[in-house]
Amino acid sequence: MIRLLLADDQALVRGALAALLDLETDLEVVAQVGRGDEVVEAARASDAEVCLLDIEMPGLTGIDAAEALRRELPGVRSLIVTTFGRPGYVRRAIEAGASGFVVKDTPARQLADAVRRVHSGLRVIDPDLAAESLIDGPSPLTGRERELLTYALDGSPVASIAARVHLSEGTVRNHLSAAIGKTGATTRSEAARIAHERGWL
Repeated sequence: MIRLLLADDQALVRGALAALLDLETDLEVVAQVGRGDEVVEAARASDAEVCLLDIEMPGLTGIDAAEALRRELPGVRSLIVTTFGRPGYVRRAIEAGASGFVVKDTPARQLADAVRRVHSGLRVIDPDLAAESLIDGPSPLTGRERELLTYALDGSPVASIAARVHLSEGTVRNHLSAAIGKTGATTRSEAARIAHERGWL
């Protein structure tokens, strides 16, 4: 039996995935969590072998949870299962240590096969997203630019962003200007939206 942990903040989705995967004779859902910051401890406590992670969860994103798993439980594999099929997310997830990336509308039989392949040490990536990821290339944004654009997503003014990250307003403006240029946007809000849509944030 392959022992699975499911991490998704939507209980209905988590329950449906568990029900589908439990129909497979060689798969067993041994833990479920609704927050990304609960993944490592739940995986440790349940002896999970493969963790299926949504991207957008409270506490930690699925990508951050995959990175934490790689660091703290290197024998546990992770598979991102999300509605957010953005090419930038694929690249970031793989760089963080995820063994696979599929979208939630993947048929149940294919999802079960993806889990088996990830468990056996193979990498599984939705083919359409893999192609888009190669075409788009890596994110041109620096870590600081990504951080500042994340704060700009909610429309925060420069002064508020600067206070949060303990930088001068001028430094924040310089980083945001660079991000605006790299995304082809005309405003910081537009740059944040574009970067979010491409999966760079």
